[in-house]
Amino acid sequence: MTNPPLGAPAPGKPLLLLGAFDIGTVGYAAEEFFISGTASSYSTTGELDPNGRWSVTPSGTADYTTRMVVLTPSDPARFNGTVLVEWLNVSGGIDAPAVWMMAHREIIRAGYAYVAVSAQKVGVEGGASLLGVDMSLKSQDPKRYASLRHPGDAFSYDIFSQAGRLVRNAGGNSVLGDPEVQRAIAIGESQSAMFLTTYINAVDPLARFYDGFLVHSRFGPAAPLDDVSIFDDEQLADVPEAVAFRTDLRVPLVTIITETDLFGAVRHGYYFARQPDNRWLRVWEIPGAAHADNYTIQVAPIDSGSAPLDDIVAAYAPTNMLMGQQLGHHINFAPQHHYVVQAAIAALNKWVRTGEPAPTAPPIQVREADQPEPILDSNGLAQDGVRTPWVDVPIARTSGVGADESIMAAIFGSGEPFDAATLQRLYPGGADQYPRQLHRGPR
Repeated sequence: MTNPPLGAPAPGKPLLLLGAFDIGTVGYAAEEFFISGTASSYSTTGELDPNGRWSVTPSGTADYTTRMVVLTPSDPARFNGTVLVEWLNVSGGIDAPAVWMMAHREIIRAGYAYVAVSAQKVGVEGGASLLGVDMSLKSQDPKRYASLRHPGDAFSYDIFSQAGRLVRNAGGNSVLGDPEVQRAIAIGESQSAMFLTTYINAVDPLARFYDGFLVHSRFGPAAPLDDVSIFDDEQLADVPEAVAFRTDLRVPLVTIITETDLFGAVRHGYYFARQPDNRWLRVWEIPGAAHADNYTIQVAPIDSGSAPLDDIVAAYAPTNMLMGQQLGHHINFAPQHHYVVQAAIAALNKWVRTGEPAPTAPPIQVREADQPEPILDSNGLAQDGVRTPWVDVPIARTSGVGADESIMAAIFGSGEPFDAATLQRLYPGGADQYPRQLHRGPR
């Protein structure tokens, strides 16, 4: 595999859902690059075993042109030496920087470089998606993205490897320009987490490029190696319904699992792929958290770090509205998920940088059955996992389990504020009489 040729940044504004705030106001600059090359697909040399130790070999090849969006500190002295390379999420029919949306405050604060890669065909050309809409690059801006060509998701793994190589200063052929990249960490959420799981299990032993992986909110399955749709169970018949990470990992891996991911809103939940931590693996399960929540859709777009506090508080308010649909319950509104994601990025970067492993955390307690469920405490909250104030000193019951109105409603979980009697029982004299408690996070 060779680096694709690197041209000058594309003029104009790239299509990327970074938020309602101007990236320049937080001390960052954004550039978009169109990259071309020849990518390989991969074929298995054995069975796709649920243990994740998949053996593959390069097979077909195809030419491609895709894009990368590169965010770097405007002041090069702020760059911390680590670039986060995100496999953009296409479940909504659009290239979405899902990890950026959850973790951008930490990315900006700590001076990471961030690179978003249009790795999958749906984001570029359109195709099957969870919402059934086409908001691909070519549909949104046909003129700007007319030159892009994606040969299919069988080639997405090698495209992601080649895009990652372009963050290095290899003979000056780097999308970051002058800053010296010391570490490259691959990140991805939800559908992208499924593809990263396959990348880690099958492709990373051959590519050997990334220094670490953050796999955020995966369910039980891994993505296929060919071009079949992950939304078609019949086409996925040859892929195990639950796949662990291979135990002979090459580099550090942190995976974040919410209640929704653990118990499954789409196909099998991560519970069926659960495995203990090992030398290179840390699993952080978040009780009371959903795959997505009101931070994702209401707070993240305005959370620049300097937004008025009243606006942030109002955006966190419990709501039963989801993308214009009125639900019979509140979506999850506990503001904890994104804090754990930010902590995971910091811990993973430290692990990669210094060799000090990320902390461990106990798994969520589960009542085992054909359909497993969390063991709840007296407040209706899941026990163990990565503890935060929103489950240790709660004022509401939040869960990763949603109603059945739709798949979208299911992945946003649910929330129920405690009534006055419950608050009085928990906090006699009022919550303001109690000192702020430190949360019990990963150990």
